[in-house]
Parts: sequence; structure tokens; C-alpha cells
Amino acid sequence: MTDLLVRLYDLPDVQHRPQLAEHGVNIRRAMSAERHVVLAWVAETFGPAWRSEAARAFIRPVTTLWIAVRGDAVIGFAAYDCSMRGFFGPTGVDPAARGWGVGEALLFATLHDMRAMEYGYAIIGGIGPEAFYRRWLDVSVIPGSQHGIYRGMLHSPGDAPPDEDD
Repeated sequence: MTDLLVRLYDLPDVQHRPQLAEHGVNIRRAMSAERHVVLAWVAETFGPAWRSEAARAFIRPVTTLWIAVRGDAVIGFAAYDCSMRGFFGPTGVDPAARGWGVGEALLFATLHDMRAMEYGYAIIGGIGPEAFYRRWLDVSVIPGSQHGIYRGMLHSPGDAPPDEDD
């Protein structure tokens, strides 16, 4: 898995898709008082490693984690400055809510927030669905980033460590 570089100073001005309103989805910054709810959902939906990363978003003076909420339930999240400063992610959407534009809305809310916090570039580390990011952004692969920052990271049983032969 490689890392991608995104220019934040010329992001497209993307409005949240109409499907969000049709499905009753709201995109907003997570509040510190919701930390326990959001992190429990991340752990249950995506595992303890992503929970560990997402937890760091709540220690910042301004929370760096955005959530998608439907009713009183979290259905998606995106964060930055968790694994390393300047890194976008982790991010994920409940499988039942995929295809509604939630991932796109979270991506742009987070990247625009990074720009507002005076970042010129963002790194999308260890990307999975590269086509998703290429669909919305003009990204560049960072040469030599196949093993990235996660190489040598400790894993608990059940975590899927990155493929060292990528």
C-alpha cells in the first residue's frame, strides 16, 4: 500500500451530495463529550487499531475527527493528524451506508478543515481504495512509500498487519 499526496490549496469546492439529506445524514465535527460513543463505534466497526488512531483526534485543542450521523447513530468518520501530523485518516463508513456519498462528504469536510488549519498538503497514508481518492482528487503517489509509516508496527491478535512484500 502506498501513500498519496494531496494539494490542499486547490481543493474542489464540493457540496455535500443530495443523497445525504435524503438519508437524514449530517456531517459535523465530533465533540469531545462524544468521544466514548464515537470510539466505541470505530472499534466495533473497524477494530481496535483504528480506534487507537482515532482516539488521538480527541486530544487536539480542536478535535480533528469528523463524523457522519444519522438520527442518533454514528455511520461514518474521518480524522487527521492521528498517525502522524499532516496525515489524513483513518476514515470509514458503515457498510450499510456506503453509496450515499458519506465517504465523499467526510473526505472533503476533513481536507477543507486541514486547509483551514494552514496545511498546504495532506498525505493519505497506506491507502486502500485508490480509485476512490482519484475520483475526487488530483493525487500523486509518493515514491518509495509502499511500506510507509506503519512498517514494523506492533499488532494485536486479529489485526491484519500490512503486507511487507507490497
